[in-house]
Amino acid sequence: MTAFSISAQKEINTNKKGFAADGYDVVAYFDTIAVQGTKKHQTELEGVKYQFTSDKNLQEFKKNPAKFIPQYGGWCAYAIGAKNEKVEVNPKTFEIRDNKLYLFYNAWGTNTLKLWKEEGAEQLKKQADENWEVD
Repeated sequence: MTAFSISAQKEINTNKKGFAADGYDVVAYFDTIAVQGTKKHQTELEGVKYQFTSDKNLQEFKKNPAKFIPQYGGWCAYAIGAKNEKVEVNPKTFEIRDNKLYLFYNAWGTNTLKLWKEEGAEQLKKQADENWEVD
């Protein structure tokens, strides 16, 4: 097992109860579904809480948390790439790209996942990676 620290990812976006991805199951996203986890299946990693829909997903996360933790600390991937800003997300608006989870803002008529794709996801991802490294 390799050592892993989310602290290196800087400030993690959590809700008021301390849950990443607003309590959505970060493993389920990889099955292309956005679903709220439950209190019955939860864990904490370096002060950040995660909820899951099943014990199976909880165990998958515990085996390899780095695979499932949202990119850019769970902040809107588009906003990190386009403006280097930390913007809240709608946990139902996501993309799996290169086997990594990206979350997006989607409210008030603005869907940044749509903008991400229209404006060039690969270039925005590259810029977001750079912005996240130097921020």
